[in-house]
Amino acid sequence: MKQRDIFIAFFRSGMLGYGGGPSSIPLIHKEVVDTFKWMDDDEFSDVLALANILPGPIATKLSGYIGWRIGGFLGMFNAIIASVLPTVLLLIALLTVLNTYKDKPWVQGMSQAVVPVVGVLIGVLTWDFIKKSHNTLGFRMASLFIIGSIIILELVRIHPAFLILGLLGAALIKRDKNKNKEKA
Repeated sequence: MKQRDIFIAFFRSGMLGYGGGPSSIPLIHKEVVDTFKWMDDDEFSDVLALANILPGPIATKLSGYIGWRIGGFLGMFNAIIASVLPTVLLLIALLTVLNTYKDKPWVQGMSQAVVPVVGVLIGVLTWDFIKKSHNTLGFRMASLFIIGSIIILELVRIHPAFLILGLLGAALIKRDKNKNKEKA
């Protein structure tokens, strides 16, 4: 039953995640957090942050780790196959159709319409994370992290992986300091 649920969750995400990994993240979130309740929002945020700093496709990294966590090695294999299989099948079918009809206006319109839809999906997920960060960190600290991240990413032009690594390092240092205070 658990393996079937893993397959269904990641197959649906793979089938509906048109537009690449970023468009799959909200779909995976919906399956993992809302539908099957394998993780809460904080756990998913942590997994997403770690997956972002590793090389490779984000949907595959997320499905592999979550599948392993839920169903062990078989769950990992199952989740990766379920998330990749629809992409491979749809890619073959879609590219065949798009190549055949590439000069038609409806194909060009469809291709252009994908970008704002993916933007909205990512925006909704981002807004959800911002609301949750205000609840956990407080308005002032969450706002500082958001503004600081925007400055580091857009003005200073530092790669997002370095920002994520820095924040993870700061969280580990803070955690160690808190543990030391509890021991004392």
